[in-house]
Amino acid sequence: MARIQHTAGVFDIRNVIGGLIGLYGIILTLMGLFGDEEGDKTGDVNANLWAGLMMLVFGIAFVTWARWRPVVVQVDETEPPADPGHDPGHDAG
Repeated sequence: MARIQHTAGVFDIRNVIGGLIGLYGIILTLMGLFGDEEGDKTGDVNANLWAGLMMLVFGIAFVTWARWRPVVVQVDETEPPADPGHDPGHDAG
């Protein structure tokens, strides 16, 4: 029986997590650079900037991890492709 191997690609959960955390990191970094300066609440530390930069690093790390070690999905070549309109529970016979 022959098997075909391919990667999960975009549907790898690490890409989704890395993309979302990276997006939030970009937003927080921009808010830290251009947003209101309210150092009174954080002890004169730009919390948005630092949290955004750390989220960017974390998101890039997840996407890099997914590229270096992709999830391999094995598919049997002998199985026919699934017919989405066919319900095997209602076979005539």
